[in-house]
Amino acid sequence: MYRVLYLAAIGIFLAAPVPSEAGGAPSASRLSRLRGHVGTEQRDIPQQQASVQVSGVANATAAEISPTGVGGLLRPRGQAIQPGEILSVDRCVGIGLANHPSIRAGSHAVDAAASRVGQARSGYYPQITLSSGYSKYSLVTDPMNTDVDQYSASATLTQSVYEFGKTWNRVTIQQRFRDAAQADLRDITNQVVFSVKNAYYNVLQARRSVEVLVESVKSFEQHLEQARAFFETGVRSKFDVTKAEVDLSNARLILIRGENLLRVRQAVLNNAMGVADATETEYDIEDTLSIEKLTITLDDAVRKAYENRPDLLAVRAREEAAGESVTLARKGFLPALTGSATYTREAEQLPVDQTGWSVGLTLTFPLFSGFLTSYEVREAKENVNIARANEEGLRQAILLDVKSVFLSLREADERVAVAELTVRQAEENYEIARGRYEAGVSDIIEETDSLVGLRNAKLGLISALADYKIADAALKRAMGEQ
Repeated sequence: MYRVLYLAAIGIFLAAPVPSEAGGAPSASRLSRLRGHVGTEQRDIPQQQASVQVSGVANATAAEISPTGVGGLLRPRGQAIQPGEILSVDRCVGIGLANHPSIRAGSHAVDAAASRVGQARSGYYPQITLSSGYSKYSLVTDPMNTDVDQYSASATLTQSVYEFGKTWNRVTIQQRFRDAAQADLRDITNQVVFSVKNAYYNVLQARRSVEVLVESVKSFEQHLEQARAFFETGVRSKFDVTKAEVDLSNARLILIRGENLLRVRQAVLNNAMGVADATETEYDIEDTLSIEKLTITLDDAVRKAYENRPDLLAVRAREEAAGESVTLARKGFLPALTGSATYTREAEQLPVDQTGWSVGLTLTFPLFSGFLTSYEVREAKENVNIARANEEGLRQAILLDVKSVFLSLREADERVAVAELTVRQAEENYEIARGRYEAGVSDIIEETDSLVGLRNAKLGLISALADYKIADAALKRAMGEQ
């Protein structure tokens, strides 16, 4: 049936000669110009609209029009890790940005928002529809009935002539939502960067800690050999041997936990880079647990955060969209002028036996809609209030975030200085305790305590260095930087 209707419509339009332009129907050349007009981005907005709407179109960019939009430019491409490659923190960040699925999702969200801008902009263009129909009816006459087949086809063009800039408002609203989506993508990017750096420095901390724990196990093994030698010569009691054995077992248990923690943190790093299936033997990472002294002040950090935080920029963009929605809702009280043109062909059999066309203007004035427009305006105003409250809440959260990570960074800086001194003191204390034990003037507990103290001092320094690097990355994220 659909095929019959389609063929009938084509037959109706092709059977009769094309009327001249003087007769009011569109000629082939005019249709060609119309198709070219619709297909290009260099639009000719009607004069009635140009005075109020052209400013909203003049700033259209290729990114807004492109099917991929801005997100298409940011869409990452995967980066493979070469076997045996030694990765720097920047290389790990690059891998994360290229592979993490959340960034791909954010990029697609930007593309979708850019497409909605194009949807809103379609109101500037004419709308063309083609319809066809078929009906069969019977004429009851004497002495017999007559069956009649009727075919019809029509083409209709409608164009908004003047609507007080409603389309411009719709485009502006969707542009603000697109800006918010771009800011969301920046925020996701910053989160991925921080997650990679956090995991990277946690791996370094765990790896250095394992090195210290391996060294500690070796020291306790030497300590046990020394205790056994003293016991065999009768210098020390059996207690020293059993105490050294217990200390060695405890050191091995701590090492096992440390090695497992390293494997877990390597898996976390793989996940942060978006390569969760990578194995710990495929690559290595550079050891960059060194610090640079803090140079920024808290006030400067807060100021930068208010200027650069993408989540705050996204909230502001949505607030602007909400404000524009109030303007659009108020225009629901205003009339709209629309032009239309229709060309029709009908036939009871082919070829066509009659044609017709019509051109007109329609002025639509909303007299009463059950207070719908009033409530739409009220809702839009409340949405603006919600957006403003969200912005204020976010500003407070940003202030707390910046203060928290700034203080953590300053604390880690102070801890590093103290931990370095503690390591030097612990090394000196251990040398003294070991000499005293070998000389027979102290017991095994003193040497064990000094050895444990040295191990803990080294672990404390490693922890302070890692915390400093993580806090530094967190401060950059809190300020809206990478």
